[in-house]
Amino acid sequence: MIKDIAIEKMKSASNYVITFLKWALISIIIGVVGGCVGALFHMSVNYANIIFTMHDWFVLFLPIGGIIIVAMYKACKMLENKGTDSIISSIRNDEKVPISLAPLIFVSTVITHLCGGSAGREGAALQLGGSIGSNIGRLFKLDEKDIHMVVMCGMSAVFSALFGTPITAAVFALGVTSVGIMYYSALVPCLMSSLAAFLVTRFAGLEPTQFAITVIPQTGVITILQTILISALCAELSIIFCTTMHYTARYLKIWFKNPYIRVVVGALAIIALTYLTGSRDYNGSGMDIIEHAVVGGHAKGWAWALKIVFTAITIGAGFKGGEIVPTFFIGATFGCVVGHLFGLNPGFAAAIGMIAMFCGVLNCPIASIVLSIELFGSKGFILFAIAAGVSYMLSGYYGLYSSQKIMYSKLKAEYINKDTK
Repeated sequence: MIKDIAIEKMKSASNYVITFLKWALISIIIGVVGGCVGALFHMSVNYANIIFTMHDWFVLFLPIGGIIIVAMYKACKMLENKGTDSIISSIRNDEKVPISLAPLIFVSTVITHLCGGSAGREGAALQLGGSIGSNIGRLFKLDEKDIHMVVMCGMSAVFSALFGTPITAAVFALGVTSVGIMYYSALVPCLMSSLAAFLVTRFAGLEPTQFAITVIPQTGVITILQTILISALCAELSIIFCTTMHYTARYLKIWFKNPYIRVVVGALAIIALTYLTGSRDYNGSGMDIIEHAVVGGHAKGWAWALKIVFTAITIGAGFKGGEIVPTFFIGATFGCVVGHLFGLNPGFAAAIGMIAMFCGVLNCPIASIVLSIELFGSKGFILFAIAAGVSYMLSGYYGLYSSQKIMYSKLKAEYINKDTK
């Protein structure tokens, strides 16, 4: 009897070891592939932004770039693909992620940045990673449940490669699909993938995204109240941003049913706005503006509002990229401006705005707190945690990704399984 129990325990232990080794192999492969693709994508987007900065008249080619993007998606029969929403949906159901999505989103995002469209890169990262993970999983002949996990591994890998935030990447992938539920079975695979991708980018000479905040105030009653106020305003701003993004895309499709006309109209609007504002601050990702706000404590008064308009038109018209870097831009510039008004150091207020906006539009408070440490260090950890908590609660059930589900109420311990607005 004792011998049988011992044998049974050894079999159980061996199952865990075999499963661990299986996922170590698969997740590291996904991480290395995702890291290589992510590094190449990172360099390509950066180079596209550099070219645009040197030759800002490239914005005049935005309509042509838009036509090329639409033509590519139409040729691959993916014109109706919902991008990041499709990747998130594939984790919850058996929807397949086509391999053609990876090169499509790669090239179209580079074109968008080269021609001065207002977009980020992380939406493309999630789509790249999801496509890579899904197809590597099918190469290994994994079942549907495991396919869901390798999609998360792929998302973690390329997100980590682009931002150099491996822990945030893993935690984000675990919680972005169903808010309130963490897929802990995927924790080790996602961590391994994101760390493998991170090491690949470091080997390639790419530095992680980090900001040196010059002043971090002491945690006191006044500072906490200032943080709560800025975070609450950012939560409301996140609702405005999400609503603007959704309605702009919806009405542009209603008004201009032909995707070629729609993308050209959007491009012409961006060109007009670019010359009307007399600035190139709102084209591209705007990472330099974010750095000016966080490190230098300087931002134009209405920069956040103009970035919302530029990004909503760019993405709504059919250009590709992402919304998270624009979210950072909006949060940083808005936080910097209101920080001046409320007596909080503007650079630190910009950092608070970034974390609060990130949490408000993505509904991922734990990932937001971890992100604050990887971007800014641990010194202001308590205040960043407060910012994430306040923004999460006050941003309601809004989000950038319509396929995201809020599983539990933000107001009480109640299961709701509600789609984001």
